[in-house]
Amino acid sequence: MAAGAAEARLAAAPDAAAVGRLLHRFNTEYDEPAPAPEWIGERACELIAAGATEVLLAGGGPDGILVVRYQPSIWSDGDEAYIAELYVVPEARRRGLGSALMEAALARCRERRCDHVFLGTDEGDADAHRLYERFGFSNRTGAELTYVYEREL
Repeated sequence: MAAGAAEARLAAAPDAAAVGRLLHRFNTEYDEPAPAPEWIGERACELIAAGATEVLLAGGGPDGILVVRYQPSIWSDGDEAYIAELYVVPEARRRGLGSALMEAALARCRERRCDHVFLGTDEGDADAHRLYERFGFSNRTGAELTYVYEREL
Protein backbone atom coordinates (compact mmCIF):
# COMPACT_ATOMS: atom_id res chain seq x y z
CA MET A 1 0.00 0.00 0.00
CA ALA A 2 1.31 3.44 -0.84
CA ALA A 3 2.58 5.70 1.91
CA GLY A 4 -0.25 7.75 3.36
CA ALA A 5 -2.88 5.42 1.87
CA ALA A 6 -5.75 4.26 4.03
CA GLU A 7 -5.19 1.02 5.93
CA ALA A 8 -7.56 -1.45 7.51
CA ARG A 9 -7.05 -3.59 10.59
CA LEU A 10 -8.84 -6.42 12.33
CA ALA A 11 -11.12 -5.36 15.16
CA ALA A 12 -10.65 -6.83 18.62
CA ALA A 13 -12.56 -6.70 21.91
CA PRO A 14 -11.37 -3.16 22.78
CA ASP A 15 -13.01 -1.97 19.53
CA ALA A 16 -16.51 -3.03 20.62
CA ALA A 17 -17.78 0.53 21.11
CA ALA A 18 -16.51 1.66 17.70
CA VAL A 19 -17.96 -1.42 15.99
CA GLY A 20 -21.32 -0.83 17.63
CA ARG A 21 -21.29 2.86 16.79
CA LEU A 22 -20.45 2.29 13.11
CA LEU A 23 -22.95 -0.52 12.54
CA HIS A 24 -25.69 1.42 14.34
CA ARG A 25 -24.91 4.52 12.29
CA PHE A 26 -25.00 2.46 9.09
CA ASN A 27 -28.49 1.14 9.78
CA THR A 28 -29.89 4.45 10.97
CA GLU A 29 -28.46 6.30 7.95
CA TYR A 30 -30.53 4.01 5.72
CA ASP A 31 -33.60 4.03 8.00
CA GLU A 32 -33.15 0.40 9.01
CA PRO A 33 -33.93 -0.74 12.54
CA ALA A 34 -30.91 -1.30 14.77
CA PRO A 35 -30.35 -2.35 18.36
CA ALA A 36 -28.41 -0.02 20.64
CA PRO A 37 -24.75 0.50 19.67
CA GLU A 38 -23.59 -1.13 22.91
CA TRP A 39 -25.54 -4.30 22.17
CA ILE A 40 -24.24 -4.46 18.59
CA GLY A 41 -20.64 -4.06 19.80
CA GLU A 42 -21.02 -6.82 22.38
CA ARG A 43 -22.64 -9.14 19.83
CA ALA A 44 -19.87 -8.48 17.31
CA CYS A 45 -17.28 -9.41 19.95
CA GLU A 46 -19.10 -12.68 20.61
CA LEU A 47 -19.15 -13.50 16.90
CA ILE A 48 -15.48 -12.60 16.48
CA ALA A 49 -14.56 -14.82 19.44
CA ALA A 50 -16.48 -17.73 17.89
CA GLY A 51 -14.16 -17.53 14.86
CA ALA A 52 -16.57 -17.42 11.93
CA THR A 53 -16.80 -13.61 11.76
CA GLU A 54 -14.15 -10.97 11.26
CA VAL A 55 -14.61 -7.24 11.51
CA LEU A 56 -12.23 -4.84 9.80
CA LEU A 57 -11.92 -1.16 10.68
CA ALA A 58 -10.34 1.74 8.78
CA GLY A 59 -9.77 5.42 9.43
CA GLY A 60 -8.89 7.36 12.53
CA GLY A 61 -12.35 7.37 14.10
CA PRO A 62 -12.51 4.59 13.00
CA ASP A 63 -14.63 5.75 10.07
CA GLY A 64 -15.17 2.57 8.08
CA ILE A 65 -16.17 -1.00 8.83
CA LEU A 66 -16.45 -4.28 6.95
CA VAL A 67 -17.94 -7.46 8.39
CA VAL A 68 -17.10 -10.78 6.76
CA ARG A 69 -18.70 -14.09 7.75
CA TYR A 70 -17.22 -17.50 6.93
CA GLN A 71 -18.79 -20.90 6.50
CA PRO A 72 -17.43 -24.22 5.27
CA SER A 73 -17.85 -24.82 1.56
CA ILE A 74 -19.71 -27.87 0.41
CA TRP A 75 -17.63 -27.99 -2.79
CA SER A 76 -14.14 -28.05 -1.29
CA ASP A 77 -12.27 -28.12 1.99
CA GLY A 78 -12.11 -24.30 1.98
CA ASP A 79 -14.53 -21.71 3.28
CA GLU A 80 -17.02 -19.46 1.57
CA ALA A 81 -16.97 -15.83 2.62
CA TYR A 82 -19.89 -13.42 2.78
CA ILE A 83 -19.26 -9.70 3.06
CA ALA A 84 -22.22 -8.90 5.27
CA GLU A 85 -21.61 -5.18 5.85
CA LEU A 86 -19.43 -2.46 4.38
CA TYR A 87 -19.87 1.11 5.56
CA VAL A 88 -17.89 4.33 5.56
CA VAL A 89 -19.29 7.38 7.36
CA PRO A 90 -20.39 10.07 4.87
CA GLU A 91 -17.79 12.64 5.94
CA ALA A 92 -14.94 10.15 5.26
CA ARG A 93 -16.07 8.80 1.90
CA ARG A 94 -13.90 9.06 -1.22
CA ARG A 95 -10.70 8.85 0.84
CA GLY A 96 -9.83 5.22 0.10
CA LEU A 97 -11.33 3.64 3.22
CA GLY A 98 -13.72 1.40 1.28
CA SER A 99 -10.87 0.23 -0.93
CA ALA A 100 -8.63 -0.42 2.07
CA LEU A 101 -11.38 -2.45 3.72
CA MET A 102 -11.98 -4.48 0.55
CA GLU A 103 -8.25 -5.15 0.06
CA ALA A 104 -7.89 -6.31 3.65
CA ALA A 105 -11.02 -8.47 3.49
CA LEU A 106 -9.92 -10.20 0.30
CA ALA A 107 -6.46 -10.79 1.79
CA ARG A 108 -8.06 -12.36 4.88
CA CYS A 109 -10.26 -14.54 2.65
CA ARG A 110 -7.21 -15.76 0.73
CA GLU A 111 -5.41 -16.52 4.01
CA ARG A 112 -8.39 -18.63 5.09
CA ARG A 113 -8.33 -20.45 1.73
CA CYS A 114 -11.83 -19.33 0.80
CA ASP A 115 -13.14 -20.62 -2.53
CA HIS A 116 -15.16 -17.51 -3.25
CA VAL A 117 -16.53 -14.34 -1.74
CA PHE A 118 -20.06 -13.10 -2.24
CA LEU A 119 -22.04 -10.06 -1.20
CA GLY A 120 -25.28 -8.30 -1.92
CA THR A 121 -26.06 -4.67 -2.59
CA ASP A 122 -29.01 -2.55 -3.57
CA GLU A 123 -29.78 -1.94 -7.22
CA GLY A 124 -29.44 1.83 -6.91
CA ASP A 125 -26.11 1.91 -5.06
CA ALA A 126 -23.88 2.81 -8.03
CA ASP A 127 -20.92 3.80 -5.84
CA ALA A 128 -20.90 0.36 -4.21
CA HIS A 129 -21.25 -1.33 -7.61
CA ARG A 130 -18.18 0.53 -8.90
CA LEU A 131 -16.17 -0.39 -5.81
CA TYR A 132 -17.07 -4.07 -5.99
CA GLU A 133 -16.46 -4.28 -9.74
CA ARG A 134 -13.07 -2.61 -9.30
CA PHE A 135 -12.19 -5.52 -7.00
CA GLY A 136 -13.27 -8.14 -9.53
CA PHE A 137 -16.79 -8.85 -8.33
CA SER A 138 -19.39 -9.41 -11.01
CA ASN A 139 -23.12 -9.86 -11.15
CA ARG A 140 -23.24 -13.52 -12.14
CA THR A 141 -26.63 -13.19 -13.77
CA GLY A 142 -25.48 -10.65 -16.36
CA ALA A 143 -28.31 -8.47 -17.58
CA GLU A 144 -30.93 -10.19 -15.43
CA LEU A 145 -31.78 -9.00 -11.96
CA THR A 146 -30.46 -11.04 -9.07
CA TYR A 147 -33.06 -11.74 -6.42
CA VAL A 148 -32.14 -12.13 -2.79
CA TYR A 149 -34.96 -13.40 -0.65
CA GLU A 150 -35.14 -12.78 3.07
CA ARG A 151 -37.58 -13.76 5.79
CA GLU A 152 -37.68 -12.87 9.43
CA LEU A 153 -38.40 -15.73 11.82
